[in-house]
Amino acid sequence: MQKILSALRKVCQENNLIEDGDKIAVGVSGGKDSLVLLSALARYRNFSKEKFDIVAISVDLSGGQMDYSKIRAFCGEIGVEFHLVPSNVFEVVFDLKKEKNPCSLCANMRRGILNSKAKELGCNKVALGHHKDDLIETFIISLFFEGRLSTFKPISYLSNTDLYVIRPLLYSSEQEIISASASLPVLQNICKVDHKTQREKAKEILKKFDEKYPDSKNKIFNAVIHKERYNLFD
Repeated sequence: MQKILSALRKVCQENNLIEDGDKIAVGVSGGKDSLVLLSALARYRNFSKEKFDIVAISVDLSGGQMDYSKIRAFCGEIGVEFHLVPSNVFEVVFDLKKEKNPCSLCANMRRGILNSKAKELGCNKVALGHHKDDLIETFIISLFFEGRLSTFKPISYLSNTDLYVIRPLLYSSEQEIISASASLPVLQNICKVDHKTQREKAKEILKKFDEKYPDSKNKIFNAVIHKERYNLFD
């Protein structure tokens, strides 16, 4: 966890992610990424020069099929207020809409519910558990499957909700997060398309790149975050 905290502090300071007086809603799916983020932010607030508060919000996509009692107990242990928001997102996406590519609709619905709850609780920022590998994979998805250059930023402003979205794990790799999550109450993902998405295809592309051209993932990451971008249209 110390390595995660060091990277979190760096990304926060370099991109001004956290300021005095912030109330940050941490989106907690129950997966390894969101739980490591929650644990790291809970520790970071103890020594950060910026004084801020955090609350944990879980959006139950399953209509009550998932048990969040371990997440609630963990939040109690680390002194974080926990909120569980019920929803029927899976039912809408899979049964009513019968989406062939459900991830986009699911993500939009989940974010909408999370942001609404964050506003209700008086939060001005929402923290998501996207990490370094997520950024690289999103870039590959955009490039190969959508024909554009796009990925997410450390901080984004949502004008429709007047919220900032921050991603404090962007300098941490998935492997580092896996190691840090060993003692956390990670929930099993019950989504029926888990490991069957474009993101899995992007992982395969990157795996082949790294096999043939070692360290290619880090080079892609450095290219994306590099402040000087040459020979690209404005």
